[in-house]
Amino acid sequence: METEQQVARHYGRSGIEQAILEALRASGKDVDHLAPGDLSGADEFHLGWQAATAELARDLGLGPELHVLDVGSGIGGPARHFAAAQGCRVTGIDLTAEFVEAARALTRRCGLAGLVSFCQGSALAMPFPDAEFDAATLIHVGMNIADKAALFAEVHRVLRPGARFGVYDVMRVADGDLPYPMPWAATPETSFVETPETYRRLLREASFTVEAEHDRSDLALRLGREMRERAAVEGAPPLGLHLLMGPATRERIGNVMATLERGLIAPVAMVARAG
Repeated sequence: METEQQVARHYGRSGIEQAILEALRASGKDVDHLAPGDLSGADEFHLGWQAATAELARDLGLGPELHVLDVGSGIGGPARHFAAAQGCRVTGIDLTAEFVEAARALTRRCGLAGLVSFCQGSALAMPFPDAEFDAATLIHVGMNIADKAALFAEVHRVLRPGARFGVYDVMRVADGDLPYPMPWAATPETSFVETPETYRRLLREASFTVEAEHDRSDLALRLGREMRERAAVEGAPPLGLHLLMGPATRERIGNVMATLERGLIAPVAMVARAG
């Protein structure tokens, strides 16, 4: 419980919706008529950003008939993308109250409240019935959860048999010290980066079958390089992840990208099927 409280404090920041709306106005957007893509500079809090979200949706075969659970939904970017692009119904759950509040408000502004809802809670004890969902996603969340065995068992509980589970996490692929702060943790005390082999084993032990695995390092590095080049010419955009990460954004992003370039970590997507 103490770790979860520390994680929630790490991400919690007041005034998220207002900061995003001000950035959108500065970018020339009509904040009363938003599309999900208008928010993608700030609401895709993971490596590969919206492109990686779209890849995961395709890997999972999401469609209008599905009810999808997004575990660790943040301010709702992936959930809104799934609903808008694939037409599915999405429920998000997140530890951080400020994220849930912003997710609900931004979803209403995008006209998606009928398809997407959010609740605050722990991924280790979710307030949902057994076999409630047709698919689930976990996007850059596992790095904050030490007990991944319990996490995967809980996700399996709320999925119907045969449902797909898409995991997209930063994973360790070589030995070496990780620098902090990182986007997901200021210190090692709340950082639990594991190897792909550990994920595969724990998913199997939770009665999942891993059907596909993709290393998205090339995508993340290419998009990161393009973003840096664009910022060098045009300056930093008003809407960005700095609205979520605050003053340490440059250091946190710099650390994760440098570690990715060194080959110590990789953003890895796995698609598993519930048995």
